[in-house]
Amino acid sequence: MAVTRKPSFIYTPQYEVDIGVHVFPTVKYRLIHDYLVKHGHVGQEEFLAPQPASLDELLLVHTREYLDDLQALHSTPRTIYSELPLTAEIVQAYMLCAGGSILAAREALGHRIGVHLGGGFHHAFPDHAEGFCYINDVAVAISVLIHDGSIRRAFVVDCDLHQGNGTARCFQGNHNVFTFSIHQEHNYPVKEPSDLDIGLPDFADNELYLTELGRVIPGKIDEFRPDLVLYVAGADPYEHDQLGQLQVTMEGLRRRDEMVISYCVERNIPLAIVMAGGYAYKTEDTVQIHVNTCLTALQTLQK
Repeated sequence: MAVTRKPSFIYTPQYEVDIGVHVFPTVKYRLIHDYLVKHGHVGQEEFLAPQPASLDELLLVHTREYLDDLQALHSTPRTIYSELPLTAEIVQAYMLCAGGSILAAREALGHRIGVHLGGGFHHAFPDHAEGFCYINDVAVAISVLIHDGSIRRAFVVDCDLHQGNGTARCFQGNHNVFTFSIHQEHNYPVKEPSDLDIGLPDFADNELYLTELGRVIPGKIDEFRPDLVLYVAGADPYEHDQLGQLQVTMEGLRRRDEMVISYCVERNIPLAIVMAGGYAYKTEDTVQIHVNTCLTALQTLQK
C-alpha cells in the first residue's frame, strides 16, 4: 500500500443543485470545499473530480427498471418517494455522487483515506428511491470494488441520524459486507435489519452515543477483518438538527469521527468517508460538522 500523509478529497460543484425550498441544503458541499481551500487545508488543485457511475456499475445494485425511470425522469412508484424533484440536473448529481464514492473507495486503497464531500445516500433501495436518496452510492461503491476484485470484504459504519435502511436491504444475505447502523430509533425510516443495529432513545447524549459506538469499534470490525471501511459520517445526530432529537454536540461528533478514523488508520484499514445527512437550523453548523470530519481525517494521518 502506498504511504501518504494526506487523504484524497473528492468534490465537484455539480453537487449543488436546485431542489427548491427544502430542508436539505445542497449548498453545503460548496461551503465545505471553500472552507478547506480558504484555510489552506486542501489546495484547489488537490481535489479530485468524479466521473458519473456507469450503467454497469449502477446495475450491480439497482434494477434496470428503476434506472430507466430515473433516466427518463418518469414519476412512478419507483421514484416518487425520494421527496425531491426529478430533474436531469438532480439525476446527474446523484450519478456523480455514486462515482465520487467509488473514487473515494479506490483512493482509500492507495492513500489510506478517501474523503468524499458528497454521498451517503443510504435510503435508496435497489428498486426505488427513498428519503432524499435516488442512488445508493454506499452500496454501489462497495459492490464495484468487490466485483472487480479490488476488495473482498467491506464494513459499513453508518453514523447518520437515520438508519441506513437502503444499504441494509442491498446487502442482506451478503456475507462479504457487514452493515452497522447507529441511529435514533424512533425516527424515519421504517427499519430494515442491518447486520448490527443500535437504535438510540430520543435525547441520547454524547456519553450514551460514544459508549454505544465504542461497543462496536474496535470489536466487531476486528472480528470481521474488512479490506475497506466505508464511514457514513452524518452530521444530523447534532443536538440542533431539524430532523432529529438526539443531543450529540459538535464536540461529541468530532470525538465520534476521531474514534472511527483513528481506529482505521492505526490498523491500516483503508477508509472511505461520505458526508450523508445534516439539517441543522443553521447551515453553517452542518458545514462545520462536516469540515471537522475532514480535518480529523487530515490530522489523524499527519500524526
